[in-house]
Amino acid sequence: GAIFYERWSAANKAEQAQKDAEINKARNVVKAMGGGGLKILSFYAAPAVIKRGGQTELCYGVVEAKSVKLEPPAGEVWPALTRCVQASPKKDTEYKLTAQDDAGHTVTETVLVRIR
Repeated sequence: GAIFYERWSAANKAEQAQKDAEINKARNVVKAMGGGGLKILSFYAAPAVIKRGGQTELCYGVVEAKSVKLEPPAGEVWPALTRCVQASPKKDTEYKLTAQDDAGHTVTETVLVRIR
């Protein structure tokens, strides 16, 4: 019985060490990406200039956000490190991304999509 316990215990320790390493890696990624406060890491249109009737992708990344809002609406958005939604503006349009944290603080950024 002692041998089985030793093997089980060693396997559990190795599994816990792997989980701890993954958690630390995730923490380091968040820290490197601007963790420690509400931030919009990125907000851009790809492409920023489209033909009439064409589509673009509005891509964003936020940290420490409770909610995210895009105006004018162009699809469902939520807090994410990286997410894109498709938009098909009919005219030159300035999109505004607003992120809000648990304390009610907000940050905003804008991006302009032009029609040629």
